[in-house]
Amino acid sequence: MQVVAGRTGSCWTRRRWLGIWCRRGACSRSWLSIAASCSRDSFTADLFPSGTGRPLLPADLVGSVLVLKELLDLSDPQTADALKFDIRWKVACGRSLDQVSFDPATLVYWRKRIAASARPDRVFDAVAEVIAQTGILRGQRKRCVDSTVFDDAVATQDTVTQLVAAIRKVARVVPGAGGVIGGVCRLDYSRPGKPPIDWDDPQAKQDLVSDLVNDALAVLEALAGPGAPERDAAAADALGLLALAAGQDVEPAEDSGGTDGRWRIARKVAPDRVISTVDREARHTRKSKSKRRDGFRGHLAAEPETGLITECEMTMAAGPGSTDADNGVTMTARDRFCGTADSAEPGSAPQAPPAVPEAAGPDSARTAGAQQPLGLEVYGDSSYGSGQARAAGHDTVIKPGPLRPAVPGGFTVDDFTIDEQAGDLLPCALCRGSADTRSPRATEVLLTWENGPCAAHEPCL
Repeated sequence: MQVVAGRTGSCWTRRRWLGIWCRRGACSRSWLSIAASCSRDSFTADLFPSGTGRPLLPADLVGSVLVLKELLDLSDPQTADALKFDIRWKVACGRSLDQVSFDPATLVYWRKRIAASARPDRVFDAVAEVIAQTGILRGQRKRCVDSTVFDDAVATQDTVTQLVAAIRKVARVVPGAGGVIGGVCRLDYSRPGKPPIDWDDPQAKQDLVSDLVNDALAVLEALAGPGAPERDAAAADALGLLALAAGQDVEPAEDSGGTDGRWRIARKVAPDRVISTVDREARHTRKSKSKRRDGFRGHLAAEPETGLITECEMTMAAGPGSTDADNGVTMTARDRFCGTADSAEPGSAPQAPPAVPEAAGPDSARTAGAQQPLGLEVYGDSSYGSGQARAAGHDTVIKPGPLRPAVPGGFTVDDFTIDEQAGDLLPCALCRGSADTRSPRATEVLLTWENGPCAAHEPCL
């Protein structure tokens, strides 16, 4: 049951203390504007279709708290403390001075309920509505796109753990699977933990992998083979997870063609490996060659002058649809604040410039350019420099990656200067030019010479 505004708290308290405790700065006014957009009962009415049940927090309070929490980048405990002690929060959320806060775990419940609803982006939409009303992004074409890795909250599972967990899930979810597993499997999956073996014996571990894979194949043959009944969504999902776990990390053993039942863990990592049966969206990824991470990838598009986030996306850390280039194109295409320079409604979708006939002349081109919707100036690193991004109709500014020599201590293209008029390149990057025009790398190498240049550089002097 949803508690509507007016049934709890003292509404007059907010109006009475507004002029006393709230400064007239832009920050306070923006707080109240955004909080007011989320204080309507319709903000969370669809989350509680039933009129019975235990009353929860008021909708206006939850909406205001969720938006202010994200604006100020606070954790759940910090948000609960701010609502309890900060008078500005009490004014913005319509709380009286003697009202206390709530348990921080309540926000987890509300976020999960909102994420599973038909409008999971309602908090983002509320902030976007205020931005559109104020017009702060009107005519602002620049967008910076970037991404970062979010660590998952589950333990990365090895192959043995995944196979055991997948078979046990089939036994719980699929009707009649418990008897089938007891009849066709060699291992006992009713006992908790991993099967007891000598984990220091490589052959014992390979035999265990073979038994697990063969048991998984036998269960799939019995429950999903020809003649099997049609399964519901939960049962089909459990069987699909078992098939995935049985094939992503294993390969036929040495001197085995895959038909004698001998398997081993593959000496490689699957490109789109599921790392946990608990959270099947988490993936392996890395920020560099030495920094390996497990989790998800968050993508952001922001306006650099104001720092306002215009679009966001959360994807798997690896796999289809997770690359920076793909999500950069998606976010710029969804940008709701890109309109014409004179537009009062910043919700126009970005459009490509209209074609101008060659015979129309430059004046017609300027007229068409003044009327067309403005594209975006998208700034990103080299991972966003795909052909699809450059063909999306925006002005794309890509930061090039750092130049690295082909061999340690070697030269890059910046160490050479091409004479375009002569169409020639001087034979030596070290000996060319004066001390003022020589590249820093060339000057550094020259200073390390003790006995002058070698014979190969004498023709350059």
